[in-house]
Amino acid sequence: MTSRRHGTSTLDRVEALVETGYEDVRSGRFERTLAGLTAAGAVITTLEIYTEHDSASFGNKMMWLPIAIVPTVIPAGIAAIFSDRAARTVLPITSALIVANGMQGTWFHVRGVAQKPGGWQMAAYNLEMGPPVFAPLLASLVGGMGLLASVLRREGRR
Repeated sequence: MTSRRHGTSTLDRVEALVETGYEDVRSGRFERTLAGLTAAGAVITTLEIYTEHDSASFGNKMMWLPIAIVPTVIPAGIAAIFSDRAARTVLPITSALIVANGMQGTWFHVRGVAQKPGGWQMAAYNLEMGPPVFAPLLASLVGGMGLLASVLRREGRR
């Protein structure tokens, strides 16, 4: 299929987009973008975690842990945009903490489903009405983005 306006096919445009993305990763421009996206993702994730845990009245003191840990990557991600040193030191540390906390949260949420009346015998109901089992893993993705950003090659460095 050819675009009348540009004279190129959709496939050609997709190929050009993929090549641009590959060049951004290869040259190091993507590392800064990913660090910024990590910081932005942490803001949104922290707000979501807070509202969900608040609706559960912070019934377990451990619910405060992601509220304290996830925002640590916000300044780290912003600093990593401007500083190679921050991208290699503070960003991976804060990101790894988020991943670890996400794994811990997954355990707590799985346990929470098991503690609901009927436990895993009523999985269809308790997965919907209990703590969201996969939500902490989504928070871990923010940490994973930060870890990836910290290992990518930085623009200007060979």
